[in-house]
Amino acid sequence: MADIPKKRSLTLKGHRTSISLEDAFWQALRSISTKQSKSVSQVVEQIDQDRGEAGLSSAIRLYILDFYQKHFEEKKNL
Repeated sequence: MADIPKKRSLTLKGHRTSISLEDAFWQALRSISTKQSKSVSQVVEQIDQDRGEAGLSSAIRLYILDFYQKHFEEKKNL
């Protein structure tokens, strides 16, 4: 299941930045942004604002994990 991170460029706060994530995380990020009716850049901007000292790629992975854990818990409690 090893996946090589892919680097993509986004604009955050008016500046271009590159982020390296595995394809599964890019796909999840696109899915989350669609569910939230936001662009990927908008979701990443929010993650960037909330991340504290964590690296951006790590913060994105943790955000995605948290998103799906909460979704799973909601489904489980129905």
